[in-house]
Amino acid sequence: MERDGQRGEPVTPLRIRLDFGYDGTDFSGWATQPGLRTVEGTLSAALTTILRADQPVRLTVAGRTDAGVHARGQVAHLDPDPAAWAALPGRSSRTPEQAALSRLRGILPADIGVRAVAVAADGFEARFAALQRRYLYRLADQPQLADPLRRRETVILKRDRDRALDVDAMHAAAQKLLGLNDFGAFCKRREGATTVRTLLDYSWRRGPDGALEATVVADAFCHSMVRSLVGAVVPVGEGRRGVDWPAEVMRAAVRDAAVVVMPPHGLSLEEVVYPDDAGLAVRARESRVRRTLG
Repeated sequence: MERDGQRGEPVTPLRIRLDFGYDGTDFSGWATQPGLRTVEGTLSAALTTILRADQPVRLTVAGRTDAGVHARGQVAHLDPDPAAWAALPGRSSRTPEQAALSRLRGILPADIGVRAVAVAADGFEARFAALQRRYLYRLADQPQLADPLRRRETVILKRDRDRALDVDAMHAAAQKLLGLNDFGAFCKRREGATTVRTLLDYSWRRGPDGALEATVVADAFCHSMVRSLVGAVVPVGEGRRGVDWPAEVMRAAVRDAAVVVMPPHGLSLEEVVYPDDAGLAVRARESRVRRTLG
């Protein structure tokens, strides 16, 4: 435990959880990059302002999204100076959390919306304590039926044929990818990083507006994994590949040029699920262990 430099009194560590969403269209992804507008950079700047911090506020996020990818259920944490946090309400009767929420809404741009600010439970870690992430991917296979009001979150599939995709075949192919597997065939590899993941759900349906919607849930994802999983089953829906082909690609565990990484704007992080408070620290420790198939 740290101690106050002036009085020698213990300083209780403080962790804050943020629940928020964003329209990723005009952002260059989550991670801060010099000279580019990013979600992390924008949110950190707002927090730095309201906390009057000397250095940019550091954030840890549940899932780093690429340029153009959206989020409805993103989660992050920060560890602010306790004194600066306590000072947020000023002379008002609000709690620091209420004051932070109000002030963030006042200075953040319209394409970021913070829904909740709360003191995190002991053991909470936005990235490693998560049990699973749920993504949605929207694809319009019949452009004449595409909803113009949802154009920023729906990919229009350009095709030579007017025939609709076979959503049942796509769903059947997706189901063959479930479970603990090496998804290296669908990921951009990073040196020293594992591509073993547990795919908990991968399902396709046709939504009320006629667009195809994929629900993809896993304990964690590697870079470009969701968009590659979508790209692997589109040829099945078109009738160019058999239902077993995506699983064959997965078992080969190498990138296949025939698997297209789909455009980012059809993808949205919908939900991050955490264990109850008692299980947070255990889950965070488990997630740091390198996963293998053995």
